[in-house]
Amino acid sequence: MSTKANKKSVTLTDLKNFKETSEKFTCLTAYESTMASVISECGVDVILVGDSLGMVIQGHDSTLPVTMDQLIYHLECVVNGNKGSHIMADMPFMSYSTDDLGLENAKRLMQAGANSVKIEGGEWISKMAQVLSDRGIPVCAHMGLTPQTINRIGGHHVQGRDPSQKEKIINEAISLENAGASMLLLECVPGELAKLITEELKIPVIGIGAGVHTDGQIMVVHDLLGISCLEKPPKFVKNFMEDSSSIPEAIKNYVTDVKNRNFPSKHHTFS
Repeated sequence: MSTKANKKSVTLTDLKNFKETSEKFTCLTAYESTMASVISECGVDVILVGDSLGMVIQGHDSTLPVTMDQLIYHLECVVNGNKGSHIMADMPFMSYSTDDLGLENAKRLMQAGANSVKIEGGEWISKMAQVLSDRGIPVCAHMGLTPQTINRIGGHHVQGRDPSQKEKIINEAISLENAGASMLLLECVPGELAKLITEELKIPVIGIGAGVHTDGQIMVVHDLLGISCLEKPPKFVKNFMEDSSSIPEAIKNYVTDVKNRNFPSKHHTFS
């Protein structure tokens, strides 16, 4: 019997248990089979097949050009290499602009092997989250800096520093949990705001550029390996290859640092 068949897969229940027991969990992006295999074997709990592939794989300057067919192709590659990680798949730009379209595209992702889907937005995606969750599709809501709306927000800016914006983000996070979201991802928000939301919600909260107090951490694997597509990596990025002799070692060091609450440090956190 294969290793893949023998290894117990990480479920949504496992992620909820991590939160309840205050054990940190780890997430990394992957876009193809070999890296997915290495990541899962190194103990990463969640693999995100992200629309960030538009930048790190396709060479675009944003995630917007990524299509549903392209996302599914990369998802299928990751599924083939995965050895037990929970697989989350992004729903690309405009792939959930209506309830019917969102339901159809989420169905395609789940049938291609995803264990959950991620959608970007605030309170306006509450209905979409409910539609999907009511039909058995776990949803991770993505708030804070949402790359698919980069043209509207005018750049990669920290979200939630303004008191009114902070209150709005908290209220929208609660609204999404009430609508049925199974997880929440916070990107580029002050560490104290992420802490408040993580303590307020019963669902697992994943952070990127959101400080150490979220239940889980996520990074783009290219950033972790020091091969970021950006000329200047964001503040929250750490190159784990600097102190590692191999890719598996770098990934294992990331897992250890997250579990031990050594990453992200204050250096990687917005105030």
